[in-house]
Amino acid sequence: MTTLDGGPGRPGDAVFADAVRTANLAAPAEPAAAVTVRSAREAEAAIRFARANGMSVRVHTTGHAAATQLPMAGALLIRTDLAEPVTVDAENLVARVPAGAVWREVVTTAARHQLAAVHPIAPSVGVVGYLTRGGVGVHGRARGVAANAVRAFDLVTADGASRRVDAASDPELFDALRGGGGGFGIVTAVELALFPLASLVTGAAYWSLEHADQLVPLWRDWTVDAPREATTTLRILSGPAVAWAPGPVLCVAGAVIGGSAAASDADDLLDPLRAVAAPLRDTWHADGPAAALFAHEHPAGPRRTVGDHLLLDEIGRDGVTEFLRVAGEGSGSPLLAAELRHLGGALAEPDPAGGLLDHIDAQFAYVGTGSAADPTITAAAVEHSAVVRAALSPWDVGTTVPSMVATRTQPQGHLDASRALRAEAVRARVDPDGLFAGDVLPGSPG
Repeated sequence: MTTLDGGPGRPGDAVFADAVRTANLAAPAEPAAAVTVRSAREAEAAIRFARANGMSVRVHTTGHAAATQLPMAGALLIRTDLAEPVTVDAENLVARVPAGAVWREVVTTAARHQLAAVHPIAPSVGVVGYLTRGGVGVHGRARGVAANAVRAFDLVTADGASRRVDAASDPELFDALRGGGGGFGIVTAVELALFPLASLVTGAAYWSLEHADQLVPLWRDWTVDAPREATTTLRILSGPAVAWAPGPVLCVAGAVIGGSAAASDADDLLDPLRAVAAPLRDTWHADGPAAALFAHEHPAGPRRTVGDHLLLDEIGRDGVTEFLRVAGEGSGSPLLAAELRHLGGALAEPDPAGGLLDHIDAQFAYVGTGSAADPTITAAAVEHSAVVRAALSPWDVGTTVPSMVATRTQPQGHLDASRALRAEAVRARVDPDGLFAGDVLPGSPG
């Protein structure tokens, strides 16, 4: 059922169960009622229903950010899953993406035209949520914050009206939708700028964690002068053992674009690492643009996780030492993954045509993920996340990227005071009654 005929789903029925699904099973959505909408008209009807019944409105698509959401008591949760395909206008380098689409659909469709987007490391992430929360993607160092590539939104506002929002029609709302912290309405589609990309070098190399003390400093030293065409992540992984890696591993994954120079740039990074020790597994290779979406081999399907996120300044050798002390061999870390994502490049440069979150003033992002399989395991992951946070605190810049935030309780904030005021002014104009107030990200005021 994807219509409000007869009302939305209630706890215990199939309509409700379908609409409240989340990618993080440790963060269930618990609204008073829920419905999946398949068109802008159904989104309009859902808003009318909420207003008629005195309910607030909450919105999600895939539920990857479920652990960051505020409680939904008394709310109508609207899952957007529009019944239309992703389409690409290759001549104008633009994709139209309906709400509910995931990045696998966008990237593979664009790749048929030798085009690419700034996408995340996981194919199953929802496009709309990622873009409205900024988005720091696989090609971010070359192309900047993903939200800057949005050219227009289809939006249903609190008055139940559908509108197209772009730089010409409503520049303030357009800016606010791109990283302003949410709470502006229901996005039903985006128009996203693409860029030409015929090939790249991408993949992941894995080493036994015993080599981390040598490999991590080499990777960090390389990042100092790394070409912006290279966006990489260093990861310490302690997931389930596999045949080729019976224990924890260190992984360097990412993508390098730039035509014929891409292979040379990738070798500049990887050859010194391979000289320390032969990788247990090495998937780096030249391929089409879609391959970068799968290089990080992100686990598929819903999981039960908890985590943390920090933005860091240049960490230097001291920062590497602290990272290894709390995440490396002998640290006792229970985390499934502890990552350092290299930022800088175009990500650090303000975009005159960008939204409220148009750049990231940091050199690295830390992202930690732990299992939430049961209370004891969850508690251990939360406790160790605090240990990691304390160890990295000398390099913490004090802000976060909304698309990387793991829980609503972690310290967060991504807008300075002036931009936060601009976002609040837009909310007051388009949602004066606060119908979507529960969707405003914690820490959005800066």
